[in-house]
Amino acid sequence: MTSHQTTQTMKPATAAKKLGVYLEATPTEFQEGVVSRSELNALQADPPEWLQELRRNGPHPRPVVAAKLGISISGLARGGITDALTTEQIEALKKELPEWLQKERATQAEVRKEAVRIKEKNAEKQAEHGDQTR
Repeated sequence: MTSHQTTQTMKPATAAKKLGVYLEATPTEFQEGVVSRSELNALQADPPEWLQELRRNGPHPRPVVAAKLGISISGLARGGITDALTTEQIEALKKELPEWLQKERATQAEVRKEAVRIKEKNAEKQAEHGDQTR
């Protein structure tokens, strides 16, 4: 009996998310087709010009915009940013540094600090638990 392996495919939206690009800015043939796992790997390994351009200049999807601004996706929404932004628009926001962005960056810093504190606390508990079992 031979094993028949089917090619794993994904919707363009999933592939765009994995590539970190805004789907609506991709070429029509990308948006209307399906992407196989091997095609996705090829795009990641050797990105075509359109993909390099999108990654460089955007428009970028919200998760990428949030990361470039150093805030959460929720913070983007609270700041009124609901659409994709270009690299130029992101840089302008960084220079302008509106009050909402300053506040969201401070919130994000607190969240990261708390995550580190919890991780350290859990590591201590784990170490204590390990000592007790010996």
